[in-house]
Amino acid sequence: MKAQNKSGESGSARLTPEGPDKTRVEITLKGGPKGTPQPAHIHEGSCAKLDPKPKQGLENVVDGKSSTVVPLGLDSLTGGKMAINVHKSKEDISTYVSCGDIRGGGAAKKGGEKKGGMEKKS
Repeated sequence: MKAQNKSGESGSARLTPEGPDKTRVEITLKGGPKGTPQPAHIHEGSCAKLDPKPKQGLENVVDGKSSTVVPLGLDSLTGGKMAINVHKSKEDISTYVSCGDIRGGGAAKKGGEKKGGMEKKS
């Protein structure tokens, strides 16, 4: 996850399978505001060319952390071009503060995960 728009907010996102059709997405950022909920989403595309319509909402990032189980399998998230992005606030939803392209491919083994720049682990 890289800072955008001079936000200073950067970190990682970990994707862990929770079954064939569920994935836990955990975001950890540094440099963000204390106590301000920041909306986060999975979008199709890349950080350089993001589809503005979210594919999947995520729990708000609060104090640099978010954890969400989404109804999408790990392979569906890593098999195409997708990115995770975080917005400045609900009130300033059009300002992106951090984004990370979801990279990878191939089948994940049980207990696999993707992180940050986003790798799988068995």
